[in-house]
Amino acid sequence: MAAIKIENKIVGYEVAKDDADDKAAEAALKEARGDVEQTNVVQMHEKLERPDMLLGSTYKIKTPLTEHALYVTINDVILNPGTEHELRRPFEIFINSKNMDHFQWIVALTRIISAVFRKGGDVTFLVEELRSVFDPRGGYFKKGGKYMPSLVAEIGDAIECHLRMIGLLKDEGLDEHQKKLIEEKRVQYEAQAKMADADDAGSSFPAGAQLCAKCSTKAVVKMDGCMTCLNCGDSKCG
Repeated sequence: MAAIKIENKIVGYEVAKDDADDKAAEAALKEARGDVEQTNVVQMHEKLERPDMLLGSTYKIKTPLTEHALYVTINDVILNPGTEHELRRPFEIFINSKNMDHFQWIVALTRIISAVFRKGGDVTFLVEELRSVFDPRGGYFKKGGKYMPSLVAEIGDAIECHLRMIGLLKDEGLDEHQKKLIEEKRVQYEAQAKMADADDAGSSFPAGAQLCAKCSTKAVVKMDGCMTCLNCGDSKCG
């Protein structure tokens, strides 16, 4: 290599490296830290093209607020099918009904929710946002006794059921305090049941006998159509 004469003042310097060596070192560092990107894994994003066929589930909503039922259909897209990265994610939502009173806001709601679905990421926040909407006319109880503050809240409830079905939402279960409280109540109940069984076993009167108001003994039974105490003989029939 021929010598190079430096005629200008040196203001800085760095060690020259081969580009291939730099890339190899950077890749090795990422692999050591577990930051290797898997470019072949498809993630949910808004530019994902809609497949010709989607899997869907339809949920019926019948409320006392509307004459006709609403049908909520949620279609899912399968990402990375047949691989270890296979995921089922909501892609779009449709709401149909014979009742056209709420047509405009229902169409707007479905388009917004579908856009959020296609954005990807955590879409579970939609459930709480919709369930926190209250109707100024008051809510209602759906079948099973669950209170719904509004029709929008029940749509959110249907979305929650779907997200649980596809595994995007999981049951949190009881915390340690709740588990401890339930266990204490169970032990207390079993202790009371054992004491009651012991009282019945130690008594010479039939099990299920009622307490006598006169002698305070559980010995009152029904005999010949009349409540009679087997301990003191007191009878309602005189």
